[in-house]
Amino acid sequence: MKDTCRAVIGVAGGQEPHVVALPKELFCQSLHMLSNTASVRVRVGRDERYAHRPILAKLSGATLSSVPEQRNFVKFSFLKVDPAWRRRAPEERAQDKREFAAACLEFAEENFLRTYSLVGTRGDCDLMVRAVAPSLDPIHELHVLLNQSGLMRWADIAYSYLAMTKASLYSDEPTPLEPRPGADSRFLIVYPMWKRRDWYRLPDEERMRIMRGHIEIGRRHITIDINTAYSYGLDDQEFVVSFDADDPGEFLDLVQELRGTESSAYTESETPIFTCMSASVERALDALDGESVRAPAS
Repeated sequence: MKDTCRAVIGVAGGQEPHVVALPKELFCQSLHMLSNTASVRVRVGRDERYAHRPILAKLSGATLSSVPEQRNFVKFSFLKVDPAWRRRAPEERAQDKREFAAACLEFAEENFLRTYSLVGTRGDCDLMVRAVAPSLDPIHELHVLLNQSGLMRWADIAYSYLAMTKASLYSDEPTPLEPRPGADSRFLIVYPMWKRRDWYRLPDEERMRIMRGHIEIGRRHITIDINTAYSYGLDDQEFVVSFDADDPGEFLDLVQELRGTESSAYTESETPIFTCMSASVERALDALDGESVRAPAS
């Protein structure tokens, strides 16, 4: 990374490809990171403007949550950090984390992004980035920026799932096509899912009857919110299912009860399962090496 005289975290969308400065105050307030970001530079070249900007412009400033008919792409990226990274000098690790955080902030300015720590809950991945956008272009550009960060030179994407929101065929309740406002719980439990092929050969009425029993059990566990995204033809799995939960024990009881339902007999696979702890970008990155990025005492 080349040092620069000002903090930069990306490109100005909708303009000619170039790097723009982000005020230090905004960067520090949003991520609680060091104000000295002079050497942070992650950028991506492009020949065209963000594909999703014209869509958002037509909405006159509306957010994702105010456009219920807009389908969205959902990307779950699970990262595993090389243990050798933790042996790098503290200032080098801090710089790597700042660059990664800057890429996340660039995306989150106009899209939904949440980070989660899996330190202590999984042995094969350490951090998850959940990104939601109305087109694939910003998700692609996010991961280009992440790949340019120093951290990704020491990390692999252990698991990756792409899906899309759409209305449920089985529930009579309105299905949100974007993350629910204020639905950030302490935990997000995620897994890919496949149904058996004979499930799709059942008559529509039979599938509806079976799923009503499944849904009824879920409604009894009022502290758990389910988010179903669809991957048909987009990725290997058929669904990516995620659950907002504040109490993992409550989710355990729900899944145990669902195992006895008729619908469970038509499940081909629903592993691996990831118990993700919701965390800010800063806290999720700090969990990777146990060290915080803070300004030195004056």
